[in-house]
Amino acid sequence: MSWLSLPESLNTHQVRVEVKACGLSSVDLQLCREMKMERELLSVGRDIVGVVKKVGSKVSLFQVEEEVVGILPLDSPFSGLCGVIDIDEHYIVHKPEQLSGVTVAASLRDAVAAYTALHTLAHMAARHSVLVVDGASSFGLMCIQLAWYHGLKVFTTSHSPQDHTFLEQLRPTVGVQDPLVVRVIPVYKGPSTLLPAILEETGGLGVDIVIDSGVHIHKGDETDFVPEKHDLIDVLAVGGHWVTSCSHLQLDPPDSSYLHLKSASLSFLNPEAWTASSAQQGRYLHILKDIVDKMSTGVLRPRPEEAFPLYDATVAMETLQQDPKRKAVVKLSSED
Repeated sequence: MSWLSLPESLNTHQVRVEVKACGLSSVDLQLCREMKMERELLSVGRDIVGVVKKVGSKVSLFQVEEEVVGILPLDSPFSGLCGVIDIDEHYIVHKPEQLSGVTVAASLRDAVAAYTALHTLAHMAARHSVLVVDGASSFGLMCIQLAWYHGLKVFTTSHSPQDHTFLEQLRPTVGVQDPLVVRVIPVYKGPSTLLPAILEETGGLGVDIVIDSGVHIHKGDETDFVPEKHDLIDVLAVGGHWVTSCSHLQLDPPDSSYLHLKSASLSFLNPEAWTASSAQQGRYLHILKDIVDKMSTGVLRPRPEEAFPLYDATVAMETLQQDPKRKAVVKLSSED
């Protein structure tokens, strides 16, 4: 969709944004079907960074030429690849001047998911312990940094020797240069190492919070080092909280009984809930603003992502749809 095809007038609370960069990630087709959003064209590149070019008559938060960041809602008629989009002012926040557009486009969605998991669902507090499964993933890295910042004792799993080295070398950008992770557990050597390592580090008590990025439902599945549900229930402490990204997780009666014995709880992570409902827009905007502030000061740092030109977006999107854990950034402007 080009600038010329956009309507001349905006709705009262809409903002017209010229997109400078957008983040690509896989589209959850199952979620779209469940939310009755099936249509021929789905919005991609929804994590956007751009410059305000026009504002609606009742827009009070933004002015022309200000830099903004945000996530397009699932039902948006626009894609970040359009170049120029119209978006409600309640989905975007100001971008700090010193923050790279490529950085925020690469990690905004995962940072929102990390906030949702740790703050909203797990109710983290200082001195809690947390196990982040696959800490070298974009989502896992955001969880690790956010948990460490709030004073949690962080454990994570590594899925390759390269990831293991990367995670062990994580350090804060300011202050005491202690590792962000207390212990990195190499599950690529065998999933049986997870429980003994956690019990050893916690004096046999387990962790207060577990955050996964997928879980195997049936015993014997060993692809991609994804843990089984029994492994994660085993490492939970009494009163612990498990946050899962697995939308089709099924608990058998013995699993429920085990969680009951531990007085533990389970939450399902769906970060799309913020833009799918207008019930908590104020809280969502507060989260977005805090994320970009922490990115601008180096508290939250994504793994570097190569920025693709627009003509490579189709190929990049096809790759991402096959590997949902990967991310990509498309740069629509040479300015950043």
